[in-house]
Amino acid sequence: MSKEKFYYDSKTATYVKIDESFSKRFKKIAIALSAVGVLGVTSAYLFSNNDSNSTNTISLVSNNNSETELNKMAEQYNALNDKLEKANTVLENLQERDNHLYRTYFELDPISDEVRKGGFGGTDRYKDLKNLSQAELVIETSKKVDMLSKQLLVQSQSIEEVAKRAKEKEKMLASIPAIQPIAKNNLKRLASGYGMRRHPILKIGKMHWGLDFSAATGTPIYATGDATVKSAGRMGGYGNVVVLNHGYGYETYYAHMSKFGKYRAGQKVKRGDIIGYVGSTGLSSGPHLHYEVHKNGEKIDPISFFYKSVSPDEYKKLHDQAQEAGQSMD
Repeated sequence: MSKEKFYYDSKTATYVKIDESFSKRFKKIAIALSAVGVLGVTSAYLFSNNDSNSTNTISLVSNNNSETELNKMAEQYNALNDKLEKANTVLENLQERDNHLYRTYFELDPISDEVRKGGFGGTDRYKDLKNLSQAELVIETSKKVDMLSKQLLVQSQSIEEVAKRAKEKEKMLASIPAIQPIAKNNLKRLASGYGMRRHPILKIGKMHWGLDFSAATGTPIYATGDATVKSAGRMGGYGNVVVLNHGYGYETYYAHMSKFGKYRAGQKVKRGDIIGYVGSTGLSSGPHLHYEVHKNGEKIDPISFFYKSVSPDEYKKLHDQAQEAGQSMD
């Protein structure tokens, strides 16, 4: 069994190898991002009424309008400004990674600076602070607090969106066909590949829309991805066939079964569930499984959909066998 992991790139319709170090780092970072998300919501709540908070604070200073008190307050505001600057630098780094790493990885559009750093509409939020003796410093700090709280809120919403997409990706990867339908230890050989082949019974050249796995009658056949059973019954030359609907435009066909598994139309199956057993029903020259993958109604080569069950060397061997076979088994 291969230990390599992949993700499905819907834009190129291919599997892309995942760097394990990135995968581990992302899990750790996701935990940190969740904490930042909570901070964002909390900050937004704490500073949503920032006008009144600032006004009340400065009112107290005005009532104790001594030079010493004002100097102390100025020092406190300057220290707060320094902390806000540092927090903003950390947030900007997080925003950069969010746009160019996390959102890109999960195929989400980046969030524009206009959205992240947009101003506040309405009346002058700071008019009650303009007559204070330290008005400029207080207003500057209040603006920074407001801006930081807004950006934290936007970032927390982005984290929620990324987490949701990650969960959807996980479901999609579990559903898309990704293993051999016949276990390697039960497989005699890959008897025929996808493409033009000579039909063993009709004795004519004919397009072969899938892969033929040669195995003994009664060999278990496995669902290659999570799916709903679309049908399980007789289908002309396919004999006994199970059709699975995996969602995301994918369907798989498992033909010439000797008998069906326990699942019937409408029931859910998981990748690796036994859905039937190898046979030679229908137009077949011997016991085997004919396996097809359909994407959006089009029949495509299944050889590209075994990434979770074979190593690169095993894949090359299967690929070569599929190309060499000149005659199909059905």
